[in-house]
Formats: sequence, structure tokens, C-alpha cells
Amino acid sequence: MAKPFIKWVGGKSQLIPEITSRLPEYIEAGQPYQYVEPFVGSAAVALHLLDSQNPPTKVILSDINTDLVNLYKVVQSHPQKLLNYLQTLQDEYDQLEDKEAKKPYYYAKREEFNLRETDAIKHAGLFMFLNRAGFNGLYRVNSKNKFNVPIGSYKQPKFVFEEVIHRCSELLQNVEILNMSFEDTIQTAQDSNKEQLPTFVYLDPPYKPLSESSSFTSYAKDSFNDEDQVKLKQACDLLDNQGYQWLLSNSDTTNLDPENRFFDELYSEYTIDRVSAGRSVNSKGSKRGKINELLIRNY
Repeated sequence: MAKPFIKWVGGKSQLIPEITSRLPEYIEAGQPYQYVEPFVGSAAVALHLLDSQNPPTKVILSDINTDLVNLYKVVQSHPQKLLNYLQTLQDEYDQLEDKEAKKPYYYAKREEFNLRETDAIKHAGLFMFLNRAGFNGLYRVNSKNKFNVPIGSYKQPKFVFEEVIHRCSELLQNVEILNMSFEDTIQTAQDSNKEQLPTFVYLDPPYKPLSESSSFTSYAKDSFNDEDQVKLKQACDLLDNQGYQWLLSNSDTTNLDPENRFFDELYSEYTIDRVSAGRSVNSKGSKRGKINELLIRNY
């Protein structure tokens, strides 16, 4: 199966078996369908479905993060040019002896990325470089949309994933990639579904932090707060009313506080499953443990 080419906080590779065991019946039956993902992230679920025996007939992938969307469009249209630039970055970085020598290079590339003055291919390459060389694969920006993740502790991070990028590029060929809010993405999917295909919407928003210190989720300059979580639930209600099937993943707030039943109350009329998943990002490696996450669906 195709693998994601970037690390992502809350990436869904580990949850693929749990998600695929809960797909709508028409997907399991091999019927044509439309797949929509308004928070694309690492696209683990999308890539899995695109590489399956019954890939979706029509696919819309979207994100509010302009830098991330640019990367997907470059992988879709210019995979080899991206790989060539990544090889240049790899060669230059590998020549630097240790972390102290690598620091000035990393921060210079981070500054170049934040200027956002390079062409699309170089900007995508810088994104992947920072994603692989930065601390724990985080993507985090401040209120001015400046990427602010420090250098990671990897001795020899790898930036060039030739087979993975070429395979993902093949799978993305007929995919519509958008840079929109989740509301606009859902509206676009509804407006463009002229064939009236059954539609499966997978929603993987920035997770509600389990604690103040765990809020690594500012992946866009306007952070995703509880008010946005409520707006997303309202969008799910609209999808449900229009006969679309949706599945949503989020953190289980009862992990740290059994009394905090934010999502249980918000989505009380829908099916809520608790599944075990090891979060892949934590500031202290010793604390990377198994915790529950939520899979919520309307079917």
C-alpha cells in the first residue's frame, strides 16, 4: 500500500485497520463513490483508498494550509523536479559533520521557507526538508504564519523518497486538490457531484489538545479551537441531512480527565468508538504511550 511522504501530527497510518473496518457498505461492495477529505494532513487514508482494489471514482483532497497544499500539487505534477531538488538538499546537509554544523543550514532554510518567495517546487522541497529535519516532524506556525519548529536531533535524516513520491504522484493524477476551509470544501464537493455518487467524507481535524502542553496543532496561523470543533459538528449534521456518510477522528478527552466528555456530548446522536493508537509525536519520547482516540460516524 502507498505510504505518506511526510510526517504529520496525528497521521492516520496506525489507524488504517480501524478506519477501513468501518467504511460504508457501498465501498466494501465495490460500487463507484466520491471520497472527500477536507483536512488532508499526511493523506494516509486517501492514499490507502486510492491504492485499494476499489479506489474512489472521484476524489477531493483539501486543506487550509497553503504550504501543504502546494506540496501535494507539486508531487502530483512535478515529482521528478521535486526529487532533484530534495537530492540537492540531501547532498548539502549530509556534508555537514554534526548537529552544530547543521544548525545554521537548517535555520537558513527555515528562513527561506518563511519568506515564501521561491517557486512552487523549491517551496515544496523546503517543506519536506523541514518536515524531516525539524523536531519530531512537527508542522507548527505562529500567528504571522511563520514556521517555528526547531531543528531535530536526527543525525542523518532522509529527504529523498523516490519510490514513495513517484507512487503517490501516480495515485494523485486524477485527484482534485484544493486550498480551502472545511466548509468550502464540503460545499464544493456537493456542488460538483453531478453524478450523484454516494459520498464518503473523512474528517481528521486538528485534534483537541488533551492538555495545554500537548497543543502542537497550530498547523495554520489561525488555530483550531473549540468553537471550530462545534462548527465542524454542524457541518457533519448538514452532511447527515443530505445523505452523505462521514467518519471523523479526534482525541479522546477522557484520556486525562474522565469527566471531560466534550466529544461524547457534542456528537451524542452519532456512533462513537474508542480505539487504541500510539500518538507519534510527543516532546518526551518516554511519554509516547498508547492512548485512545475517537472514531465518530453517522452510519
